[in-house]
Amino acid sequence: MNIELEPGKYVVAVSGGVDSVVLLHMLHDEPGSELVVAHFDHGMRPDSAEDLRFVESLAQTYELPFAYQEGRLGAGASEATARQARYDFLEKVRHQHDAQALVTAHHQDDVLETAIINLLRGTGRKGLSALGSKPGLRRPLLNIPKNDLIAHAEQHSLEWREDSTNADEAYLRNYIRHRLLPRFDYQDRQNFLDLIRRSQDNNDQLDAFLANQIREQSSEGGLARRWFGQLPHQVALEVMAAWLRENEVRGFDRKTLERLVVAAKTAPPGQQFDVLRGVTMKAGKRSLALALVER
Repeated sequence: MNIELEPGKYVVAVSGGVDSVVLLHMLHDEPGSELVVAHFDHGMRPDSAEDLRFVESLAQTYELPFAYQEGRLGAGASEATARQARYDFLEKVRHQHDAQALVTAHHQDDVLETAIINLLRGTGRKGLSALGSKPGLRRPLLNIPKNDLIAHAEQHSLEWREDSTNADEAYLRNYIRHRLLPRFDYQDRQNFLDLIRRSQDNNDQLDAFLANQIREQSSEGGLARRWFGQLPHQVALEVMAAWLRENEVRGFDRKTLERLVVAAKTAPPGQQFDVLRGVTMKAGKRSLALALVER
C-alpha cells in the first residue's frame, strides 16, 4: 500500500483513529517529508481528552512537533460547526509552521459516504465529487479502502483510539457507513467511484469554461450586468456560484444563489445585497460588484 506525496513540510491532522494513525505511520517513512502533528479536541465527548493525550504520545514516539487546541464545542455542536472549527485550527497551525499543505486521512469509504450524503441533501453538481485534494490540502488516501487501512494497522501492530460516537446511527454519515455501504459489493463500489470520477472531470471542464466566460465579461472586478441578465436561470446560478468562488467567497447555499441571481437581474442600480460573512453585492447600471463590509 503506497501513497504519493511530494517532499515538503506538512501539517498532519491526527484524530487518534485508525485512519490518521495509519496515515502518520506511512508519512513518517516518506523521504523528504517534514511533519507537524496537529490534533483538535472538539470537546464534544467526555473521553476526548484521552484522544489528545494519545496523539501527543504518538507525536513524541515519532519525535515530531505537536500542536493542539481544545475546542470545547459541547455535545450539541453540529458536524458542520465541528468541521469549521477543526479546519480553522489546522490552517492556523499550517501558517505558524509555514507548511505547504495540510494532510488529512480521508479515504475511499469517505469519498463514497460524502457522495451519498450530498445526493441525499440535494447538493449541486459539485456535491458528487466534493472530496478531493486541492492547493493547501492533501488527501493521499482517497484511493484506499478503509479495510486496507485497518489491515495495515494490524500488520504493523499499531494502536489507535475508537471514537465512541462512530457507532451512533443518529448521525447520517454513521447510518450510511453501517447500513448502506456494507450492501455495496466490489463492483458496486467501482461503478460508483467511476461515476464520481466522471463527475469530477465534467466539473473541471465546466469550471474552466465558466472562469473564462467570467473573465471575458468582467471589467475592474465587476461582472457585466446586461450579459448576466440574458442568461437562462440555471446557467445564471452556475455563473453566480463560479463568480463568488473566483472572489474567494465560500459557504453559500442554493437559497443564497437564487436570491442573488434574482437581485442581479431585477434590482435598480445602486442597490446593495448581503451575500454572507461581511460580503455584499452591489448592483450597478452596467455591472455587478462584490465588496467587503466595513465594520
